[in-house]
Amino acid sequence: MSFSEIDQLAVNTIRTLSIDAIERANSGHPGLPMGAAPMAYVLWTRFLQHHPDHSDWINRDRFVLSAGHGSMLLYSLLHLSGYDVSIEDIKDFRQWGSKTPGHPEFGHTHGVEATTGPLGQGIGMAVGMAMAEKFLAAKYNRPGRHVVDHCTYVLCGDGNLMEGVAAEAASLAGHLQLGKLIVLYDSNDISLDGPTAWSFTEDVKSRFQAYGWNVLLVEDGNNLEEIENAIRTAHTSVSKPTLIQVKTIIGYGAPGKQGSSEAHGSPLGPSEARKAKQSYHWDYEPFYVPAEVRELFSRVATRNLTIFEEWENGLKSFSRDYPELAEEFADVIDGGTTIEWDKVDPEFDVSMATRDAFGRVINAVAPYVPTLLGGSADLSSSNKTLLAGEGHFGPENYAGRNVFYGVREHAMGAAMSGICLHGGVIPYAGTFLVFAGYMSPSIRLTVLMKQPALYIFTHDSIAVGEDGPTHQPIEQVSTLRSIPGLTVFRPVDANETMQSVRYALENRHGPVALVLTRQKLPLLSGVLSREDDFAKGAYVLYENPGDYPVILLGTGSEVHLILKVGKRLSDIGQPVRVVNVTSMELFDKQSQAYKDEVLPPACRRRLAVEMGHPVSWYKYVGLDGKVLGIDTFGASGPGDVVVEKYGFTVEKILNLLQDWLEKPLSPTLLTDGVEKP
Repeated sequence: MSFSEIDQLAVNTIRTLSIDAIERANSGHPGLPMGAAPMAYVLWTRFLQHHPDHSDWINRDRFVLSAGHGSMLLYSLLHLSGYDVSIEDIKDFRQWGSKTPGHPEFGHTHGVEATTGPLGQGIGMAVGMAMAEKFLAAKYNRPGRHVVDHCTYVLCGDGNLMEGVAAEAASLAGHLQLGKLIVLYDSNDISLDGPTAWSFTEDVKSRFQAYGWNVLLVEDGNNLEEIENAIRTAHTSVSKPTLIQVKTIIGYGAPGKQGSSEAHGSPLGPSEARKAKQSYHWDYEPFYVPAEVRELFSRVATRNLTIFEEWENGLKSFSRDYPELAEEFADVIDGGTTIEWDKVDPEFDVSMATRDAFGRVINAVAPYVPTLLGGSADLSSSNKTLLAGEGHFGPENYAGRNVFYGVREHAMGAAMSGICLHGGVIPYAGTFLVFAGYMSPSIRLTVLMKQPALYIFTHDSIAVGEDGPTHQPIEQVSTLRSIPGLTVFRPVDANETMQSVRYALENRHGPVALVLTRQKLPLLSGVLSREDDFAKGAYVLYENPGDYPVILLGTGSEVHLILKVGKRLSDIGQPVRVVNVTSMELFDKQSQAYKDEVLPPACRRRLAVEMGHPVSWYKYVGLDGKVLGIDTFGASGPGDVVVEKYGFTVEKILNLLQDWLEKPLSPTLLTDGVEKP
């Protein structure tokens, strides 16, 4: 079907809505919507299968605006397509509490598929969405019955392709042969500072072809027929993702600013906005949508509703022919998978690393969660993330449940977000804790979107030993704890590791990070029966009651250390309390009464012990308390030696407590723990 004057009118409607909203806000990025409106229009009206009344339809096509600064392009399309984005919302662009914030936010604006803005992240998330589509299709489709069969589209710019996360994600997508991933590249040769020639002269086509992508070129970004033909050609690329390079002019139509960085990140100004509209032959008041354009988008919505209804009828037929499979599909799509925890019974050793415990727990859980999808950044044997007998996810077996992300932590983090956003799949993946910083931008967005990714971080302290300071995490746990909305667990033993996994799988309102040891830790008695207290974030593990006791706080492996100290103090009659802090985030959410019960305000003699940066503990120990932590980098040597050299011993802690004790410790107690008569 050819394009008409009404199609061009619709393209200019998208442009002028964007211009008007940005002018009214006196803030925003007009250049991208003005230049990329034609390609976005063709995609949304000729290809994208979606409907505002069924915005959670599992088989809808996904559209990710990776160039999130061009948000008015997306808001204009959502408004015209019938989503809950009104003209008043458009007029409220970038204002406090509006539905149209400066960058798209998932869960805040109807129809937004992903929170974007940090460049490159949208590409990474789209790769995750395409992976989820492949996985679910392989698992649930049957010959002639495709309940999952959709595309993932991305609109990105030059800046996105400069980011390392995009490079990692593109490499992964090519390797995985994600043929239903199509990226529209708004190639205008301009970045915020100026021409991309100042910083970006690579051969993008050759790079993506080397990744294993199909690359197409649209020489005129205003040619609707050329754009349509390119997207149609992309659909024929079954085993390769496609990059469509569309040559555009940033700020197209504004004679004094088009083609320059001046059109990128600030309003055009009244005069230039007026001239741009004149170039479009646009003679309407601000925020006007011609009736013909509304009718055109209404017809598109009607067509897409028919597509949805045909899929829905096909699902009913699928359910009749494959009732058990259809029931499982419905459960995983609704997130209603039930785990019978009393039947999950991994075997734990008397002493074992919590990373090993995780491996046993996740394998015991996997049969109850059919779309649990594991992975690791080339560390599965170290992170213990491998699901035994479940195969490798990839072109030979997209139903495989183990993703080999390679050494691509950035892409892994972003892809996990995309997998969650797609729905129906529960992802977890691991790397060493010291590399968590590679993933922090993705984790931050996952928290913002309230997506239930499960991050596994192993090798949690200086006890890593011989690998030295490059691999010994110091600031990482405190950094993770500082991300609002991320729940961090550092289990004390195998049983707490299982409780951490259970919490993550049952509380799917945000991401969870598990921080796990390489060194073995003994099973603690009493922990298994404290599940309710575990979920409160902290509880009293051991106590020698008395007035104004010394309170020892710890987490993970250090709980074993402070428990030894507590029992030694108890032997001489010193009142002492040992508090196991399972998760600071959960403890901080408890009532003040419970927090005061665990940490009585009158008891100011508090010592926290953790083999990491001490900053996150001061809120618990107060001005009169102490923290035994590490505010320097580690050192190379056998793990037990490094731990001792940094002072994480019973003797060092007892010396730190001397001034607080009602009865001074004798030298013999400080050395061997036996008080001589």
